Amino acid sequence: MRDLNITVVQSKIFWEDIESNLSDFDKKIDSIMEKTDLIVLPEMFTTGFSMNAKKLAREMGDASVEWLKNKSCSKWVDITGSMIIKEGGKYFNRLLWAKPDGTLLYYDKKHLFRMTGEEKVYREGNNNLTVELNGWKIRPFICYDLRFPCWTRNFNKAYDVAVFVANWPEARSYHWETLLLARAIENQCYVIGVNRVGKDGNGYNHIGNSSIIDPAGNIMFRKQNEECIYTSTLSYSILEEYRKSFPAWMDADRAVARKNCTVV
Repeated sequence: MRDLNITVVQSKIFWEDIESNLSDFDKKIDSIMEKTDLIVLPEMFTTGFSMNAKKLAREMGDASVEWLKNKSCSKWVDITGSMIIKEGGKYFNRLLWAKPDGTLLYYDKKHLFRMTGEEKVYREGNNNLTVELNGWKIRPFICYDLRFPCWTRNFNKAYDVAVFVANWPEARSYHWETLLLARAIENQCYVIGVNRVGKDGNGYNHIGNSSIIDPAGNIMFRKQNEECIYTSTLSYSILEEYRKSFPAWMDADRAVARKNCTVV
């Protein structure tokens, strides 16, 4: 199986300003010259982490969603990140995954951050998503999901890469760094964490620390306190050899295996 190129976009986010954010990310994505298979944007990249869903939510056919699909098609690359979505009269912190052929997949955030009242505004998701890309299996999560190892458990090598998109504040940056490492080590997979930088509309500062970590817990990339776009190559042979030489995955507790996992 060939290696996988993943590009992380660590960016500031204009507070509750969808048009400015789409324009900014449009330029950032167009600036990517390296060969890549997947571009990862932060959580709520069109608004920042806002509870103002009534004003900011967009439906699945909205122009901002179409922008993501069109960008994927024009660059001929998978692109993912989360937005505020309204569907069936409910609001979701929804990760959208656009593929170049026009396919749009999604994952609704499972763990809602009660310290800001997210669970009072948004509806939680109940299903994992696993996306196949060039033979690799990738499972996306959103921010607070990172704290819950049962939900992110990689049972029987169900996925090769875990992707966490976030608006994780500076005050708990040590948790972000530590938990990303833990998820890579315990699940014997690559972990991609993409966070924002800058101060949001509630006064919380974000320092990024977007990271790429290999299955043994080695940090391949980490950047703090500045906008950046970085492309890394993930080696399938390294992943396969590590799982073979240290097959801890074979002894995982079966009690945490989940049946509500969709593979597409």
